[in-house]
Amino acid sequence: MACLNTLKQEIRVLESAFPKTNEIFQVVAASVDELTCRFISKTGKKYDIHANITETYPHSPPVWFAETEDTNVTNAIEQLSNTTGRDNHVLQQVKLLVHQLCAAFDMEEPPDLEERLDIQYLPYVMNGSDANSHHEEYEDSEMEEEEEDMDEDIHLEMEDTPSANARQKDEGIDPGNLATLDRLRANQRQDYLRGSISGSVQATDRLMKELRDIYRSDSFKKGVYKVELVNDSLYEWNVKLIIVDSDSPLHNDLILLKEKEGIDHILFNFLFKETYPFEPPFVRVVQPVISGGYVLVGGAICMELLTKQGWSSAYTIEAVIMQIAATLVKGKARIQFGANKVGKVSMGQYSLARAQQSFKSLVQIHEKNGWFTPPKEDG
Repeated sequence: MACLNTLKQEIRVLESAFPKTNEIFQVVAASVDELTCRFISKTGKKYDIHANITETYPHSPPVWFAETEDTNVTNAIEQLSNTTGRDNHVLQQVKLLVHQLCAAFDMEEPPDLEERLDIQYLPYVMNGSDANSHHEEYEDSEMEEEEEDMDEDIHLEMEDTPSANARQKDEGIDPGNLATLDRLRANQRQDYLRGSISGSVQATDRLMKELRDIYRSDSFKKGVYKVELVNDSLYEWNVKLIIVDSDSPLHNDLILLKEKEGIDHILFNFLFKETYPFEPPFVRVVQPVISGGYVLVGGAICMELLTKQGWSSAYTIEAVIMQIAATLVKGKARIQFGANKVGKVSMGQYSLARAQQSFKSLVQIHEKNGWFTPPKEDG
């Protein structure tokens, strides 16, 4: 990551300005990769807000998300993704965030907010009339050295903090999955250098975090589900659900499916847009053909969580996978063995186009009539 020392200096300033004892805004945890803050409203309610610091920082701002659906918080966070220039820096981002949150909750800002997070702490900004010229000199020199920095960035984290953040995050990950993460990071770096980035920095960084967290999760390690990237793309995942509630008919169907057809899982396809995590992935069943379980024509799934209205950027992908598994069981999902004997029949029924069409119709119906609890069997 370019300007790593500058980032470390910013983090030190943040921790000093907003310790865990602050009554309004606290920096709970901070590293060169992630930042966790806590905003405390005048009613005493606490809102945890997280930021992922991307590989292209400060050319791109951190990716913020919160563990709440409160629009006062989510609206403030979304505005931070539209910054440019020095407003991408963590100090400026936090300053803007605190300002917006206090305004939204009708609270007074912490005293001396501007002074606490004055951008003068950054080495390229000076006091007085020389500030602008010095900033321009910094930008020129940074552009000249940028390509060299980018080539070294892949290894910077481990070289600079050999025993801390990077290794701690990857601890417990299978070597094969760790190699996948390394390969994805290297591919992203090359795409960035070529100017051919697909998706968005925010979505890419969040998806990398989600994948890393999955590789570390107990459910993944225990074989409850598996994840495969389609064509090594972070934006399309195949998820194999292997274990469901052992007391459910679906569990018995999976055992029979393995005996009859050698398949031990339900295969889901996850498609992510560049607007993720602010919009949900599109999820559909690929195989086998299922009746019940709120599975629609084409393989789409009737779940409010998977709609824009029901989605929250705080949801993790593992939580989505486990919720889908629970929904299938709750909806008494059963595998249709007759439909799976001929592969062409299965693929003909379950297709992306048909799934998208049925899901679109589902959303339109529920926007008019609301969501049922429990939802109707047909969605």
